[in-house]
Amino acid sequence: MSGTPRQEEETERLLQPTALLDYRHPDLEALIRARGWRALPEFERIGAIYDFVRDEIPFGYNLTDDLPASQVLADGLGQCNTKGTLLMALLRGCGIPCRVHGFTIDKALQKGAVTGIAYRLAPRSIVHSWVEIRFEGRWVNLEGFILDKPYLRRLQQRFAGQRGAFCGFGAATPDLQNPPVDWQGADTYIQKDGIDHDFGVFDSPDAFYARHGANLSGLKRWLFRNFVRHRMNRNVGRIRGGARLPSSPVADTIPRR
Repeated sequence: MSGTPRQEEETERLLQPTALLDYRHPDLEALIRARGWRALPEFERIGAIYDFVRDEIPFGYNLTDDLPASQVLADGLGQCNTKGTLLMALLRGCGIPCRVHGFTIDKALQKGAVTGIAYRLAPRSIVHSWVEIRFEGRWVNLEGFILDKPYLRRLQQRFAGQRGAFCGFGAATPDLQNPPVDWQGADTYIQKDGIDHDFGVFDSPDAFYARHGANLSGLKRWLFRNFVRHRMNRNVGRIRGGARLPSSPVADTIPRR
């Protein structure tokens, strides 16, 4: 069913490639063809792409937030912002209109996944985003793709006795044992409870970063790119592999200003 001229214009705009949403890159085109995503019905198409980004691109830290989707795919790992860029590119490349919603989250959400000097270097409020898709005439929020299932499963096993809100290790959710992270045609979340500022919606991550920038600059950015992120990724890998974690969650709630 066609919409109004304004809706049709918006749909066209939210399907366009950008410098970051480079779905015409040969590697992304090859992936889309190999998986046969374009041939799937809309619900299954969204779910297949969502599951790929969530579980086949493990949670980890890239060089910077504002990477093109093709580079995120090449890295083979990502966090909220970079995995979101890849998700958007693949969705647009398969005909699903989408946009980005920008926020900041309190850095307490990352404690445990991020430790030591890396945690001290991090700003109090960290640039965060999720993806919004238009599905069956409404906007659906997708954030539950950030933590891959093996990583999330380790947290659930280690904190099996946790009841109520959980904050730490990359998660901020009312129920760690049953977070809404699976595509079922509705919103998915895993870090939503950590949000402390809402920047609103943008047509693309390019527009979002042009307005609000990435997380680090100057010396902190250099240290992160060359040293800190490698330690962070080793730590995340140890957690995913079942290494010993602290005996209690970092915090039950995000500290509020």
